[in-house]
Amino acid sequence: MTLIENVSTEPISQKQMIIENVSKKLDQETKEQVMPLLEAIMSAQPTVNIKSYQQTQITIAMPKARYDGMGRPQVGNTIEVNLKKI
Repeated sequence: MTLIENVSTEPISQKQMIIENVSKKLDQETKEQVMPLLEAIMSAQPTVNIKSYQQTQITIAMPKARYDGMGRPQVGNTIEVNLKKI
């Protein structure tokens, strides 16, 4: 069973992600003190743009008996898959 999904997102810089995530964690007073320092540090760092892949593919392999036991789901059906670490 294979799911292929086209995922499109805007490129985002690593600097922007760091600044946004730090900003979310701080209260307003701390943010006013820390953000200018963080922005100064980040301006000295190289910009790394993070892009998404245009196509994401997930493949689930299972024994035929298990697939049959699930009622042979077809396109559009919802299935629950319990994953376990190997």
